[in-house]
Amino acid sequence: MRVAVGLSFDSDHETIWLRDGQTSPGRLSQGEYGARAAVPRILRLLDRRGIPASFYVPAVCALLRPDEARGYAQAGHEVALHGWIHERNSELPATTERELTLRAAETLTRISGTEPAGIRNPSWDFSHATLDIIRELGLRYDSSLMADDDPYEIDAAGQPTGIVEIPVQWIRDDAPYFPVDPARPFTPPRDIGQVWRDEFDQAYAQGGLFQLTMHPHVIGPRSRFVVLEELVDYIAGHHGVWFATHADIASYVADTAGLQR
Repeated sequence: MRVAVGLSFDSDHETIWLRDGQTSPGRLSQGEYGARAAVPRILRLLDRRGIPASFYVPAVCALLRPDEARGYAQAGHEVALHGWIHERNSELPATTERELTLRAAETLTRISGTEPAGIRNPSWDFSHATLDIIRELGLRYDSSLMADDDPYEIDAAGQPTGIVEIPVQWIRDDAPYFPVDPARPFTPPRDIGQVWRDEFDQAYAQGGLFQLTMHPHVIGPRSRFVVLEELVDYIAGHHGVWFATHADIASYVADTAGLQR
C-alpha cells in the first residue's frame, strides 16, 4: 500500500436549515436535493468503482429517511456520527451536547443496524466536552480536527487516549468552494478538481493519507459531480492505492502503532 484514500460524505440534507428553525420550502429544497438527486448518484459511482466510503449522518436525517441510512450500511459503507441535527456544539452546555450525541448514537445504531465507530462533529466544532463524550461512547476515532496531514493519536492533558484522529482540512472540503449563498463568490468546479489532484499527488508521493470531505447537496450537481468522477478515476489509475472507510483507516493506524484504549 502506497496511500490510503478516505472518501467521506456528510449527509446533512435539510438539517442545516432545520437546526436554525428555517422551514421555508425554498431553503429546505436545497438540502432535499442531497437526498433526492445526489445520494443515488454517489452510491452508483461508489458501486461501479467498488469503493467503500464513510457517511456522516445527523440522527434527524436518519429519522427522516431511515431507508437511506440503512442503505449505506447494506452497501458496505460506514455510517458514522454527525450530531443530532447538525447542532453547534460549542454553543451548547456540555450536558446538552452529551445528551444529543448519545441519543444520536443510539438512533444511528438502531436505524442503520451498525454501531458507529467514529464521529465527525457538525461543522468540525470540537468543544471542550467533546473528547469526554467520545471516550464515554467508546468510539475508535474522530474526524473533526486539523493538526496534521496524516492520522495521529489524540492526547488529553499530555496523556495518550488511544483515539485516532483522521484529520480534515478545509482545502479538502467542498463546502467552502461552493457556498449556498448566491451572493458569495463561486469557484469553478474544475479548479477545485485540480486542487484535490495536487493534494492526492503529494499524499501519494509522501506515502500517507488522502482524505476528502464532501456533502451530497454540495458535490451532487452535475457539473461538480463530474469532477469527483474524474478524480476517482485519476486516483484509481495509481498503483498501491487503498480505498477505505475512515473506520478501517483508524483500525489500521491503531493496530500498526499498537495504540492502547
